[in-house]
Amino acid sequence: MSFRQSGMSFVAVCAAVTVGGSAMASTLNQNTSWTIDQPSTTTKYRVVAYGDSIYAGYNGTVFFWNVARRAAPVVQGEDLARKWNADIEVIRRTKSGARADDIFNNKIVAERSYMQAANTRVVMFEMCGNDYLQARDAFTNQTGTCNYSGLENALATCTTFMERAMQTINQNAPATATKIISNIYYPGFDADNVNTRCTDSATGRVVNRRDRFLPLLARSNWRACSLAARYGFKCADSFAEYMAADYDTNGDGQVDSAAIRYIQGESEAAYVQRISVTLRSTLRDANAHFVNPSTSFNYIQSDNVHPTYTGGTISGNGTGPMPYTGENPNWNRTGHDRMGTESSKFNPARP
Repeated sequence: MSFRQSGMSFVAVCAAVTVGGSAMASTLNQNTSWTIDQPSTTTKYRVVAYGDSIYAGYNGTVFFWNVARRAAPVVQGEDLARKWNADIEVIRRTKSGARADDIFNNKIVAERSYMQAANTRVVMFEMCGNDYLQARDAFTNQTGTCNYSGLENALATCTTFMERAMQTINQNAPATATKIISNIYYPGFDADNVNTRCTDSATGRVVNRRDRFLPLLARSNWRACSLAARYGFKCADSFAEYMAADYDTNGDGQVDSAAIRYIQGESEAAYVQRISVTLRSTLRDANAHFVNPSTSFNYIQSDNVHPTYTGGTISGNGTGPMPYTGENPNWNRTGHDRMGTESSKFNPARP
């Protein structure tokens, strides 16, 4: 088994999509279709995924056209193929480096025909990471008195386009389709534990970068899941799956990764308090995700941004068999397997 963790490249810079790297204005369309072929059937259903370089499957190389074949949407499709004994066509319409408005306008709206197909059974999306990256970069470079307006504007923009995306998907996807949003994990969690060069106007103290970004990210993730409930979507809690151990480290009787999950009905303020204060000591950098006290796996490539994966790459379209029998043996070993397994929890039992 080969877990791909290649080094930093130009693509990693321009296509970074979460709060753990640097963002530039450059964007890159990376559209693929991969069909999981079950030999005993010709019945085919479709999964459509919209997003940035996370769903694209950025793989750490300078070859713009190559992406991880088994990115999270394909991992989810594998679960459907196994459950339904059907061929599953996983269509990824993605744009690396794109902000939320770009993904909404140029992917979800402009390429809505992909989800309109009658055999579509899952429509999923993720967005906003680049909005936060660019706002974070601007904030990090500040001197003097800190100005938080850029961060707040990124949150407002993200909230607006997450909601518009859900409305548009509801208008275009078949009524039978399961609809999913994935929230945002926090790569660079340890690296962000540094001071900025600006001071808070109220306290006069230099601001710690992670102290400022963690509550902002928590607010965004609460809104993703709250909007999901309002519009009939499922919320895949990638933050919970990545950012805490799969056992109880603080003796409170709860598995850490379960304790930080979004709770339907909890207020935004209560969720932010739980994530950024009450259970903050249980949060861990996803470069070493502990599945038990003695075993950890690296969920983040060496660019400190994108998820790890197993398997080969793809450029364009392709078809292949299921890579395993039974349950996914890698479900908690790579970042993409973990993300895809989380969203596959919402797969219906029957088509």
